[in-house]
Amino acid sequence: MAELIQIETRPPAPAPPALGAGGGVPRRIPEWLTIRLPRRGDIDEVAHLMRAQKLVTVCEEARCPNLSECWSKKTATFMILGDTCTRSCRFCAVKTGKGGPLDPDEPRRVAESAKALGLKHTVVTSVNRDELPDGGAHHFARTIHWLRETLPDTIIEVLTPDFLGNKANIQIVVDAKPHVYNHNIETVPRLYRRVRPQARYPRSLQLLQYVKQADPGIYTKSGLMVGLGETRDEVIALLEDLKAHDVDAVTIGQYLKPGKKYLDVVEYVHPDVFAEYKAIGEAMGFLFVASGPFIRSSYNAREFSDKFLTGRVSGG
Repeated sequence: MAELIQIETRPPAPAPPALGAGGGVPRRIPEWLTIRLPRRGDIDEVAHLMRAQKLVTVCEEARCPNLSECWSKKTATFMILGDTCTRSCRFCAVKTGKGGPLDPDEPRRVAESAKALGLKHTVVTSVNRDELPDGGAHHFARTIHWLRETLPDTIIEVLTPDFLGNKANIQIVVDAKPHVYNHNIETVPRLYRRVRPQARYPRSLQLLQYVKQADPGIYTKSGLMVGLGETRDEVIALLEDLKAHDVDAVTIGQYLKPGKKYLDVVEYVHPDVFAEYKAIGEAMGFLFVASGPFIRSSYNAREFSDKFLTGRVSGG
């Protein structure tokens, strides 16, 4: 039997007051959450390419607020393993259900599309496929290999599920040698049962640490959302946990409700608070901290690669 990451269970701590308690969610979206949309024609090229290649992007499936900006710059985050997730996180707009059969040609098409877009930094994520024996790990590895073969100068970043803590499956992706291994912690431990009930906070931390121990040359990265009812102290404690588990880079963004059936926003966090979290993270020693209302896991991911990965391509 494959070795699993062991997790500790403990009773949830009493809920402290939520950020913004007493004020509620503003009736109007605050001014710092407005986006100037590019012309429709600026994003059509990416949209047409994705349809022609029969590919899925997390930009569309998760209703990302940065879609227009990123697509106008000819960047996108590819989502492999289908468009249906076996988990039911209450913040995520990706549909939930039983996944279909894997497309063996998908890794090649991802690589060809990345080449057509001329991507310098390619991000590949996926839905959870807990029903698969390997959780989709071999599909990730094949996609990495096709990207390296087809577009040898691109930086390859993967954003993977937790593979249920199966170290053998995590190792399959590590052995394919992406330059950046991202796995999102998403929220503070107190909120896990409500926000991502099928995930485990210790398991996600241990996955990130395992990747770094298995291959110290891979940069590790994680992201979290704020505005779900966490406190400042809880965010700081989460950052300390990530640092203690050898994470190199962190992204912090505002949770935005993607539809009626999803969790409500508890607070629209002010940009000054995001700036404070960035300063705190940098003081802890993270190599890179991106923090702001519209920051997402792969939003402007190239900033990190430009700073730390220039020249490190083709597995180098």
